[in-house]
Amino acid sequence: MGYSVGQVAGFAGVTVRTLHHYDGIGLLVPSERSHAGHRRYSDADLDRLQQILFYRELGFPLDEVAALLDDPDADPRAHLRRQHELLTARIEKLRKMAAAVEQAMEARTMGIDLTPEERFEVFGDKDPEQYAAEAEERWGGTEAYAESQRRAARYTKEDWKRVQAEVDDWQERYTALMAAGGQPSGETAMDLAEEHRRHIGKWYFEVPYEMHRCFAEMYVSDERFKAYYDSLRPGLAEHLRQAILANADRHSA
Repeated sequence: MGYSVGQVAGFAGVTVRTLHHYDGIGLLVPSERSHAGHRRYSDADLDRLQQILFYRELGFPLDEVAALLDDPDADPRAHLRRQHELLTARIEKLRKMAAAVEQAMEARTMGIDLTPEERFEVFGDKDPEQYAAEAEERWGGTEAYAESQRRAARYTKEDWKRVQAEVDDWQERYTALMAAGGQPSGETAMDLAEEHRRHIGKWYFEVPYEMHRCFAEMYVSDERFKAYYDSLRPGLAEHLRQAILANADRHSA
């Protein structure tokens, strides 16, 4: 009978809504239907979905993905070789970019003209310059770092209080969501993930969804970020990672 839409969503790490959308536009039409009319996906359908997700990760629009996959002269092995080369280059580029912009966030206070008393008032017991020298040395030449510094240099103490207040409010709502048993793929979690992305864009630099995906992976792979998020609530780093990925899928569908 093949696989259900829920099973496929779980295999592929996409939402059921995304699969419904792919079906609706003819990009991935399930090969079978159950007696009740439910979608059932074959192994061939899963192969096609893998190809779709590869190309989506590379930034191809859905109509171009359809054209590539439906080309009768295309060699599936050539598709895989090409995707492997492109993905390898993209992964390395995005990994460096994500590391740079995350470290730029940590170094955001380099341009703040605050007294020690004012810094303590704004940031509490956090050290806002903990990674500043490292970030400047390693990523000072990136545009995201430069943009972060340009904005930071203009912010007043009241601005930084607003930044911190937004962070504190978001953290309280996210931990409350987890305490209530909210799932990463739920609407509320995805909305909070989107708010997380927009907060960075509002105060520091623009974050495309592909970059946000890289942040999500870094939150669990980098022990410093994982420890920070898990200190808010155990398991929050992984929960947030899944919510960010689900939100990115939602907006790329």
